[in-house]
Amino acid sequence: MKNTKKTTKTIETFENKVKETINKYNLLAKKDKILVACSGGKDSTTILHLLKKFGFDVKAITVDLGIGNYSKKNLDNLVVFCNENKIKLIKVYFNKEFGHSLCFLKDVLKGKGVKLKSCSVCGVLRRYLLNKKARELKATKIVTGHNLDDECQAVLMNFFRNTLEKSARLGPISGIVKDKAFVPRVKPLYFCLEKDVEAYSRQMNFPVLYQKCPCSYDVFRNYIKNMLNSYEANVKNQRFLSTLESYAFKRNPKLKESIISHFLKTLPKLKEKYRQSKAITLCRKCGEPSKDGFCNSCRIIHMLK
Repeated sequence: MKNTKKTTKTIETFENKVKETINKYNLLAKKDKILVACSGGKDSTTILHLLKKFGFDVKAITVDLGIGNYSKKNLDNLVVFCNENKIKLIKVYFNKEFGHSLCFLKDVLKGKGVKLKSCSVCGVLRRYLLNKKARELKATKIVTGHNLDDECQAVLMNFFRNTLEKSARLGPISGIVKDKAFVPRVKPLYFCLEKDVEAYSRQMNFPVLYQKCPCSYDVFRNYIKNMLNSYEANVKNQRFLSTLESYAFKRNPKLKESIISHFLKTLPKLKEKYRQSKAITLCRKCGEPSKDGFCNSCRIIHMLK
């Protein structure tokens, strides 16, 4: 009985945190036509469930990357979840949109000497498709399942790479400028730790495949993720290499939360610094938003040819 009450309390606490994030940052309104970008994983399935539960007008959209059984299983799980919860699911396929699967595109680029990781190719082309389809469907918001761990990793990656302009696009509401060419992207799970999202997903018995994408090996994000998780493990187990580290760890045990808290204080200045003064340029090839003539998606497709 006690465990049941504890589980119920944990679920309520998690759900209230998501509600507070939505309200505090004005991420969504009941009048919004919301498109939830779903991979079939724990994060996107969790936020899809919550927005439906909170009474928002939601549809799900998934981009099938064509990564063998991994993509098939995730799509099957997502279909089951959406059918059970009476949520419309829009399916978009890499094969139909680009002629090939993600794995094939990556291999062709590699053969041509183009040094782009799978995650880079996937990220660019997937964002392109989501924005394009969202406009076609007249959605007013795109919701992604990014959690606090994801954002913390992105902040550190940009810091180490000295790409602060990319950090200016982060935050609970993505992007730097507002333009009708972009459908706003928001992150209601922004303050939820990945471990808490997974715990919620398991408690709710969502049909989810709890494993990494097989194409995400040897990427910089993994090194950052492991570094942060190693820090947390040291704090939990009180394993320190020096007196100075021990002091630092005890003063700041919630590293990820602290990084995001500090980042949000500097984010307004970053957005102001990198905000574009001119109107968004449209790609001369496909008509999608771009920085200078051709969008990144068309650049990748051009490299393939």
